Amino acid sequence: MGDFPILSVVIAVPIAGALVSMFVPAHRPEIAKAIGYAATMITFGFAAWLLWNFNTQTVQFQFVQDRPWIPALGVRYIVGVDGISIFMIAVTALLFPLGLLSSERYITHRVKAYVAWFLLLEGAIMGIFLSLDLILFFVFWELMLVPMYFLIQGWGSERRDFAAMKFFLYTAFGSAFLLAATLALGFIHEADTGSLSFDFRVLADWNGLSGTTEVVLFLGFLAAFAIKAPLFPFHTWLPLVHTEAPTAGSVVLAGVILKMGAYGLLRFSFELFPQASVDLAPLLLVLAVIGIIYGAIVATMQTDLKRVIAYSSVAHMGFVVLGIFSLTVIGINGAVFTMLSHPLTTGALFLVVGMLYERRHTREISEFRGVWKAAPILGGFFLVALFAGIGLPGFSGFIGEFLSLLGAFVSDRPYAIVATFGVILAAVYSLWAFQRVFTGKPQGENAKMRDVNLREVVVVAPLIALSLFLGLYPKAALDRIQPSVKRAVANLERKSDYREPKPHDILRVAGDGEPKK
Repeated sequence: MGDFPILSVVIAVPIAGALVSMFVPAHRPEIAKAIGYAATMITFGFAAWLLWNFNTQTVQFQFVQDRPWIPALGVRYIVGVDGISIFMIAVTALLFPLGLLSSERYITHRVKAYVAWFLLLEGAIMGIFLSLDLILFFVFWELMLVPMYFLIQGWGSERRDFAAMKFFLYTAFGSAFLLAATLALGFIHEADTGSLSFDFRVLADWNGLSGTTEVVLFLGFLAAFAIKAPLFPFHTWLPLVHTEAPTAGSVVLAGVILKMGAYGLLRFSFELFPQASVDLAPLLLVLAVIGIIYGAIVATMQTDLKRVIAYSSVAHMGFVVLGIFSLTVIGINGAVFTMLSHPLTTGALFLVVGMLYERRHTREISEFRGVWKAAPILGGFFLVALFAGIGLPGFSGFIGEFLSLLGAFVSDRPYAIVATFGVILAAVYSLWAFQRVFTGKPQGENAKMRDVNLREVVVVAPLIALSLFLGLYPKAALDRIQPSVKRAVANLERKSDYREPKPHDILRVAGDGEPKK
């Protein structure tokens, strides 16, 4: 495509679609929907082209666009993609048209506003994953808040006002620290080098922070990313927001918005503050393991099916943080792979729960029984998505969690051993929920449950199929992920006293320091 600005197009198409849909007459919702489908599918087409043409032989950012934006403040419009962000772009582009399609029967009022906010949300998320200037990243980070707030508040469930406000306040609180730390980093860099810059590539190559300053700035970035991840104990906004958001909002929230926190930790905190990342890694590993066990236990106790999946997301994101702060190539590969896998499995689960809610207007587990007999394909989708989510071999969830645990085992075994119990607990709460909802003899309205139609098959089947494909052929993703992960770990070793333990180190015998023969 030569100099075609494809990354800017990926950001601009959904935003342009949002603006155009706002001018559609309110009595013509079908036109707004058509604009929504066109914008999301065009974006998906460009994202697929990016994924197909991504060069696996380089560790550099690709398809980069670099233009001055606010020269007086050293702010530039820089976008680029590497092996860490390419799959976040692909997953985002996939989930939005599916989310829009899943909304066909749920969203019947103020359709054009819904489509406009939905498209604006996609454009903002694309900007977050593609920005290589810290100020540009912050602008998209804040922009994402607005459409998500209005989607929850406008089309959510009974407590939508409270949920929307809680989401906004939590995220805005973290954003304040992120902005302060970003500005401080830029000004410290200017004082040291004479050049004011917020270019991530420039700051990642610079090594001028003192130890205490690096820790303080790291904590500023961590405040924003830990809330969004969500890392225990900053997760309390998530279950309520998941429960009250419309189905497509829950899919996007679990699929990509939660990944923004983990992505921020890996992209910015990890590479800009390497020594602080090394020094504070034990703390983050502890929080990750607590999140894995806590999320799984609390998920077991839930009576609302959506809250079961919401708390399971807390546990799954714990595996992502565990992999990142294992500080090993294996573990970080696992973290990025889980960031790719989790949207597929959790997205499918939220979509099936949305179908159950559409039929029964309740998500209370006690209201369901024997659904599988009345709606076997619906039950089959839920069961397969559960298997994929709990990491059954053959599905993508297994690859991601296995690599994260292996990386943690290489770097610090106790964390990996305790986290392994989270895998067992995931099987317990998942299969128990399935048993209560789908097995047994159906009674009342459950006996008349309608099975899935073609539209619902089209929405769910691609997610399950992709999870199965990546579980059977992970090389397709790992070939693109690993070079960028190796670059990040090499940067960590270059700028800190950290040295990555090698896999054969786990064979060393405690005490003599020699490899086991």
